[in-house]
Amino acid sequence: MVELRILHGTSQFQAADRLLRRIWNTRAGDDPPVAVDLMCALAHTGGYVAGAFLDGELVAAASGFLAEGASLHSHVVGVAAEARGRGIGRAIKAHQRAWAAERGLNSISWTFDPLVRRNAFFNLARLGARAERYVPDFYGPMNDGINGGDVTDRLFAHWPVHPVPAPASPAFHPDRSGEAEVILDESGAPREPGGAAVLRCATPADAERLRREHPEEAARWRTAQRAALGGALADGYRITAFTRDGWYVLERAA
Repeated sequence: MVELRILHGTSQFQAADRLLRRIWNTRAGDDPPVAVDLMCALAHTGGYVAGAFLDGELVAAASGFLAEGASLHSHVVGVAAEARGRGIGRAIKAHQRAWAAERGLNSISWTFDPLVRRNAFFNLARLGARAERYVPDFYGPMNDGINGGDVTDRLFAHWPVHPVPAPASPAFHPDRSGEAEVILDESGAPREPGGAAVLRCATPADAERLRREHPEEAARWRTAQRAALGGALADGYRITAFTRDGWYVLERAA
């Protein structure tokens, strides 16, 4: 059974630090996902530092801070590989929502890598968060085992606390399929946009593996997606769905 708890004290923060370093495959000399002293400061000043326990063992950790607009910004959430598929990610987001609601907050925000298909599907289709902005190289270079030195382009997600958001459609609505214009195809090749009302933008099947094994190909995808997806959002489109097979669906905002 998964149990979510607010973490307290240096020993618990150190345990969270060790777990997050393992999840991010942080090497000697790399910056940790969240330093112990930062977790201490967040907890002491009203921020969010929590852990998920499975049969008494810490298997996930999350931290966040209060942000403008009566919001919680969820900075880091990490789930151990051996605990994935157990609903822990969704349990953490529910815990964050309850924590935010108790404090009268309006929303929760976070960033995610737009190339990583499973994260996009979880955030947009399962949770119903809205990705409102594409931010190029948000964090600067990050040389941990997940980011691998890639530029850190991110989508900035927004999730209202009240009412509970309805999940976005996980599949493209069939009666509009003829209207969709592909702006980045499944090979990562961009196509010149023609101004259609509905756009589709692909993602690689496994961006993290691509970064490890074929970094030049991953960089090509990054550049192409920044131009296609980032360009469409800048031109007034909004993301309305993310499909199970890895496509962003965008529609021109009214």
